[in-house]
Amino acid sequence: MFRKVADEDGRPTILFDEIDTVFGPKAKDNEEIRGLLNAGHRRGAVAGRCVVRGKMVETEEIPAYCAVALAGLGALPDTILSRCVVVRMRRRAPGELVEQFRRRINGPEGFELRDRLETWAELTVAPAVHSYPAIPPSIKDRDADVWEPLLSVADAAGGDWPRLARVAAVALVADCKRETPSLGVKLLADIKEVFGDGDHLGTEALLSRLHKLEESPWGDLKGKPLDARGLARRLSPYDIKPANIRHLGEVVKGYRREDLHDAWQRYLGPPSYESATTATPATFQASAA
Repeated sequence: MFRKVADEDGRPTILFDEIDTVFGPKAKDNEEIRGLLNAGHRRGAVAGRCVVRGKMVETEEIPAYCAVALAGLGALPDTILSRCVVVRMRRRAPGELVEQFRRRINGPEGFELRDRLETWAELTVAPAVHSYPAIPPSIKDRDADVWEPLLSVADAAGGDWPRLARVAAVALVADCKRETPSLGVKLLADIKEVFGDGDHLGTEALLSRLHKLEESPWGDLKGKPLDARGLARRLSPYDIKPANIRHLGEVVKGYRREDLHDAWQRYLGPPSYESATTATPATFQASAA
């Protein structure tokens, strides 16, 4: 695949099916392929490799940029997902009918559509490359890098495509953000839920409230409930430490709202996505350089 991507005759479009066999739990890490895919989402990117020629070990930088579509079961590594437009699919239900694809019949139609798109792209590539499309405010950082060229294409196509592309972008990015949070982020969210309006809460009272959350794992972590030591250990990476607080006239160990506030702000909100319905043609207009 390295050689194919670096082919001087032109960059290919890689359609990589059953990718779960490459990165799934029963597969080896395949770090070289991961490195190629991670690097290849940017134009002009290269991937480094070590090559053994006889007794000599040399390094080489191979072009990594090309269009890639990955399909597979289960989750992919986060480093790859963060560079992708993720479209989740479901198995077709028995009552859902679709038109059958017949290569002999539908193949020529696909080739005709490809040729039309190629002709259109040759006329459009120059203005699209130099355009700076408006990006919905909820799409930031690497998500913006991934979606910017697609929004440029949509703007170049005109019609209803600019609106549809932005609605899709907001919806798909929001769907990715709803991934199951890490256990640490889950703990922060649950603490915020049970903390109440007070300025502080004792450790024992906090643990009691966490254990009562039916949809959370704190009452049974590998056969044992979360205890004070485990709570402190899980909060330590967020620079949150237990402090002496006064409760019912006694000084006990607990947690203060002011010590939790920063972690709540950084890891829980405000949400990094908004409703897809906010992406309207009036809100987002393409701008050219």
